[in-house]
Amino acid sequence: MTHIPPTEPQEESLGTLVAAASDHISTLVRAEIELAKAEFRFDAKRIGTAVGLFGAAAFMAHLCLILASFTIGYALIGVGLWPWAAFLIVTVLYLITAGLLVFIGMRRFKGLTGMKRTLRSLKTIRSGEPEAAPGTAPVTAVQPDSRRDPARPGQ
Repeated sequence: MTHIPPTEPQEESLGTLVAAASDHISTLVRAEIELAKAEFRFDAKRIGTAVGLFGAAAFMAHLCLILASFTIGYALIGVGLWPWAAFLIVTVLYLITAGLLVFIGMRRFKGLTGMKRTLRSLKTIRSGEPEAAPGTAPVTAVQPDSRRDPARPGQ
């Protein structure tokens, strides 16, 4: 049995380390930009859907109040209701429909993510702390006591 001595780790040159760090930083920046784009696209689709629902609600309310209100109101009058009661029923019906569409639109707004993952990642990068894996406690750096003067150690 021959004994193979452990190999010493090779020291890399400063230029190699700087190049590797630069490569890692550029990869990280590209990944953060892609994450921001993906989250923005997701939020933009939800906003577009919500705005479309609000637009549909406004358009329907406008058309319905002008055209169908008269038709239904006069139909109710033909059944025997007083004119004021017939048009009040029509108005309440359209207000309920518009309110339902606004409610659905508001629920779509509540589902926005607000780019939480990108903001959390950027905060982690800025603070220099490693990001904790999902389900683990975050790693926090020990901050020096700001009340102590480093120039006076016996304080």
